[in-house]
Amino acid sequence: MSEKLLDFLLTRRSIRRFEDKEVPLDLLVKAVDVARFAPSAHNNQPWEFIIVTDKDKLEALSTMYRWARPLKRAKACIAIVTDPELSPRTHLIDGANATMYVWLALHALGLGAVWINALENEEMEKLLKIPENKTLLAILAIGWPAEKPEPRPRKKLEEVVYLEEYGRKLE
Repeated sequence: MSEKLLDFLLTRRSIRRFEDKEVPLDLLVKAVDVARFAPSAHNNQPWEFIIVTDKDKLEALSTMYRWARPLKRAKACIAIVTDPELSPRTHLIDGANATMYVWLALHALGLGAVWINALENEEMEKLLKIPENKTLLAILAIGWPAEKPEPRPRKKLEEVVYLEEYGRKLE
């Protein structure tokens, strides 16, 4: 069983091309429901989620940032918003955890997604009506996968793991 779970984690990919097939709202809500259980410092849960399925809004978002183009072909997106007042030091990390939980839940449901960096994008914030005291962290472009990318190269384990202290190589 654990090998299947590890394989599940290793098969998640960034999906940028989607089938022309609607994504049911209940699946998007289910993914967000899972994300509520992401870890956060002091269990502050400084996140909120915006589900977008409006085609015009998705297309508008896709033009606001060079790497946001997958939103044009997506059938939905989920924006992750964090609250710096609730968790001043960790809201971005906590929000990243929640984003990954959404992404993994979408993968478990058979959906594909790609992370769109939305930090400091005032146009996106304005379109989504993000309050000034909140941070738009990320947007996941979502749809049924129309591609199956191969894994991208990864650094060797020996390049990124040390024993007991920094610099002491794994042998």
